[in-house]
Amino acid sequence: MPDQNQDQLHAMRHSLAHIMATAIQRLWPQTKFGVGPVVENGFYYDVDLGPDTKVSEDDFNKIEAEMAKVITGNVPFEKSEMPVDEAIAWAQGSHQPYKEELLNDLKRAGTTVAKDLDAAELGTITSGDAAVENVSFYRNGDFTDLCRGPHVESTGKVGAFKLMRVAGAYWRGNEKNAQMQRMYGVAFATPKELRQHLDMLAEAKKRDHRKLGQELDLFVFSDLVGSGLPMFTPRGTVLRDEVAAFSNELRQRHGFQKVWTPHITKKDLYETSGHWAKFKDQLFLVTSQETSDELVMKPMNCPHHTRIYASQPRSYRDLPVRYLETTTDYRDEKTGELGGLNRVRALTQDDSHVFCRQDQIEREIDNLLASASELYGVVGMDLRVRLSYRDDSDAYLGSQELWATTQAQLKQAVIANDLTYFEEEGEAAFYGPKIDFMVTDAIGREFQVATVQLDFVQPERFGLEYTSEDGMPQRPVMIHCALLGSIERFLSVYIEHTAGKFPVWVAPEQVRLISVNQEAVTVNFAAELEQKAIAIGLRITTDNSNESVGKKIRAAELWKVPYTIVVGEKEVAGGDLTPRIRGDLAVAEVAKSYSVDEFFGTIANEAKMRVSKSSL
Repeated sequence: MPDQNQDQLHAMRHSLAHIMATAIQRLWPQTKFGVGPVVENGFYYDVDLGPDTKVSEDDFNKIEAEMAKVITGNVPFEKSEMPVDEAIAWAQGSHQPYKEELLNDLKRAGTTVAKDLDAAELGTITSGDAAVENVSFYRNGDFTDLCRGPHVESTGKVGAFKLMRVAGAYWRGNEKNAQMQRMYGVAFATPKELRQHLDMLAEAKKRDHRKLGQELDLFVFSDLVGSGLPMFTPRGTVLRDEVAAFSNELRQRHGFQKVWTPHITKKDLYETSGHWAKFKDQLFLVTSQETSDELVMKPMNCPHHTRIYASQPRSYRDLPVRYLETTTDYRDEKTGELGGLNRVRALTQDDSHVFCRQDQIEREIDNLLASASELYGVVGMDLRVRLSYRDDSDAYLGSQELWATTQAQLKQAVIANDLTYFEEEGEAAFYGPKIDFMVTDAIGREFQVATVQLDFVQPERFGLEYTSEDGMPQRPVMIHCALLGSIERFLSVYIEHTAGKFPVWVAPEQVRLISVNQEAVTVNFAAELEQKAIAIGLRITTDNSNESVGKKIRAAELWKVPYTIVVGEKEVAGGDLTPRIRGDLAVAEVAKSYSVDEFFGTIANEAKMRVSKSSL
């Protein structure tokens, strides 16, 4: 039944894309239409209204009003088919050049192109693989569109919707093609679900990590440095260092050792690994003034780690060999896909690789799964895993039989660790299947973060060996793992998950002292407290500014500081401290007083134990 509900919702959203196109055609009859597929939570349509006409969000009300008329009319969605040549003539007669281009491609290249363009909701193929003979259309009232379907029975059965935004989009994603306008909408089965989604979006806007990053002074971007190249302030660097240290600690418990590799390398390394053939367009090229070497900025670390493994002979007794490296990699991402810390050109990975025997795979994966579960338990995010398998395409290295074996091993490990999982084809790395960790944040959004990958291909390509018990050379298995993934991307998720209210262990500023005046005795006592806190490793600041105590307290609240201490005559005289505890950390409503040593010792212990609530 859940699958049926999801299919029905998909049909509703697809139908709303056509209804929006109907409304746009009525309002702007000269419109040329591209494609209008279903996307997560809604739909979009790419439209070309001509060089002198642009739609903005100011036009949404009249478009939605016209859509409401189409919906109220409750006309049926009627499917028909015609030969592809007749369809091309229809596109020409209707002055729809984008549809004509798609139809010509279908006619010329057959089902291969049809599969490639499936997301564009193209015509249904009703003949054999040799050629596309017939395509399907759907008509609702005065609007007809080339379309695979499915749709709901009639325009009145499409649930609740709202238009959200309009953005530029190159036709078929190629920047050399015409730029169209992509109009997005969201849609749900009921008005209540739509309201809940819009409320979530409003909350997400408040939590936007780009906004909080500026307000809390965590990271900056500069046009002089370049797009997608974030720089972290002292406060933001605390976040990076603390989460990276936690990831390293978890892996070092299981025998991982730190290594270091350079940030540039000869392209030969990636030609051997297979990355060059797959990703050469995403690499930054480096020119040497001294040699003829072709160099690149490293986009990943696994090939380097194979070179460290291969630097000396290995025995079966030496395995497993475990390396970890938290290091920055570089990828030439498209400018239009960059956004805050979500997608950057300089990404820091908490990368690690295991080289082991086949009989050691289960234990190594168990250790990594346990580490990931502990990490995401501490940061307070619900976790499930996606088993990412290959599909039937030729985009992967290695035999089908080997892939089947490795995929089964990963599935068994997930089941043995009692993890909630789902399976998805086409999401594997080119060299092996993956366990991708999916976390749900505080407002219900799901993100992919950590990953564990099993790899039989790179050891083969690099000729890695160890000597078995009988003295014969054997090929090790390689296991890739990143618990955080990209630290930048993880922080974008974590900042929004916490809304910037970080627990003590990771908070850039754990305690703030506020002086009630600028008298020497008060200022000196606050300075003594600050030094005591620093001596035991706390991150503390003192506000001695000439502002009112109320304004200083408000400033500490805006900075989301976990603990605030007002230092006045009572504190100077008695030495006991009464902390103001940030609301989400507090476990008691009544504030209590503590000795200086008790207070600072408790905070230090909270940080060490990485607790999410106050112990006071």
